[in-house]
Amino acid sequence: MSLLSIHNYSPESMETMTAITESDLGETVRRRISAPESDRSRIGDAPEFRNGANDRKEIEDKDDKEKEEIQNFALRPSAPAHRRIKESPLSSSSIFKQSHTGIFNLCIVVLVAVNSRLIIENLMKYGLLISSGFWFSSRSLRDWPLLMCCLSLGIFPLAAFLVEKLVRKKYINEKIAVAFHITITTTALLYPVYVILRCDSAVQSGLILMLFSCIVWLKLVSYAHTNYDLRALANSGKGKFLSSMLNEDYSDQVSFKSLAYFMVAPTLCYQLSYPRTTSVRKGWVLRQFLKLVVVTGLMGFIIEQYINPIVKNSEHPLKGDILYAVERVLKLSVPNLYVWLCLFYCFFHLWLNILAEILRFGDREFYKDWWNAKTVEEYWRMWNMPVHKWMVRHIYFPCLRNGIPKSIAIVIAFLVSAVFHELCIAVPCHIFKFWAFIGIMFQVPLVVITKYVHDKFRNSMVGNIIFWCFFSIYGQPMCVLLYYHDVMNRKLNASGTYL
Repeated sequence: MSLLSIHNYSPESMETMTAITESDLGETVRRRISAPESDRSRIGDAPEFRNGANDRKEIEDKDDKEKEEIQNFALRPSAPAHRRIKESPLSSSSIFKQSHTGIFNLCIVVLVAVNSRLIIENLMKYGLLISSGFWFSSRSLRDWPLLMCCLSLGIFPLAAFLVEKLVRKKYINEKIAVAFHITITTTALLYPVYVILRCDSAVQSGLILMLFSCIVWLKLVSYAHTNYDLRALANSGKGKFLSSMLNEDYSDQVSFKSLAYFMVAPTLCYQLSYPRTTSVRKGWVLRQFLKLVVVTGLMGFIIEQYINPIVKNSEHPLKGDILYAVERVLKLSVPNLYVWLCLFYCFFHLWLNILAEILRFGDREFYKDWWNAKTVEEYWRMWNMPVHKWMVRHIYFPCLRNGIPKSIAIVIAFLVSAVFHELCIAVPCHIFKFWAFIGIMFQVPLVVITKYVHDKFRNSMVGNIIFWCFFSIYGQPMCVLLYYHDVMNRKLNASGTYL
């Protein structure tokens, strides 16, 4: 077959012809490569090699010409414009197969533009309202009793350590040790409550003291409960099993060093040892601390410029017009959400990681991707891992071991959480109307509702939207308005003026 007639064949035929020709030339090419250097020029000058190489080059030129003709045809008006069956990118069958990065970027741009306009409008209307009062809650001596109370909380871990020493040396039995621990933990919680209620201090100072006292209470309960369980396992003849589970030899001797490390470590669950890193990254700590200062300043700006004017210019949400109350809640929801996100980022990401880095604390899973929560139950399991681990370890699992049904154990865990939320908010505000308690216990039916919706629709987006609406858009702003007006009414009660 003449090589000049190859243009009359299809591309498949051309590939076949190329393969046949290459097979004919293969032996000659191999002879040329394997031949000595002195013989390669002779082989290259052989007529069969020269003619074969020329034939191969001609085939390649013809193939390139064929491709060029196809490309030129694609530019002609007669080229087909529709070749396959395709769906629109936003159709229901293909919308989730597309990348929506551009739309996400657009939302970011719109969000920045809208918030920039609101910031300019707010500054033009109110001026710069932020002051040092955000950083220092009070300049008077009314906060000194709270400061002294906060410093005195260190006595209670020492008392708990002394109890453990006594019970390990057999000076007291288990029942007396449990009674002592109950007394210590109860006093550690009620003593700050008493000080706050007796002193007319700033709300921020009382809130900080209550948070410290609750953390101390949770740590002391974990310390006592863990040591009690370790002694029970050791006395039951399971010492080898206990050592294998702890990855270290269990000793009856209590260590003050382990207790001191536990009291300052970013965890609420006591154990004999923790995973530790090898070194401290000083530069990394400095960068995180600078972020903490910046984000805290941003949080103060939002509180002073947006939240305070909104709540001051609003009526009590349960006493005014329902539409007006809804409008106030919605207006407050956005800045309140920003503050809540800043608070989460400052504490759970920045502060706890700074503390963990300084102490070389290895387990830094302080939160999970709670923003993707499909149900309220998932949110509470992911957003605050230190408290979640404490609840599971010292409330939920003990309930299950004692035969309590899973659903009742969950309710008990929410009940404990509701009590502490009420203490942390109601005591500093001197208001006991159980708004925080009701808000947390309301999460129980929300757990059931969001789980039902998720199981029915099999769509994670629906459950996530319901979570954001109930928790951040309506729930938190409503609580802020309720507590603010109750605090103002308490302060103005003597004069007979009510908001």
